[in-house]
Amino acid sequence: MSFGATAHLDFIAAAYASAVIIVGALIAWVTLDYRAQKNTLSDLDKRGIKRRPAPARPEAAAPKAKEEV
Repeated sequence: MSFGATAHLDFIAAAYASAVIIVGALIAWVTLDYRAQKNTLSDLDKRGIKRRPAPARPEAAAPKAKEEV
């Protein structure tokens, strides 16, 4: 009876190993990209180039429109 479980053990181990490698690679990629973006923003700030403020949200204008009516 236990033969069925052990027959697929190699496949299961390979699947888990692949998942761990892929997730690890994604974590490394995101970490490296975060550092690169942070360095780019730091360089721009040093050069005097500032970030623009976020545009006004349309939800913020909705209560004003209701008050005017």
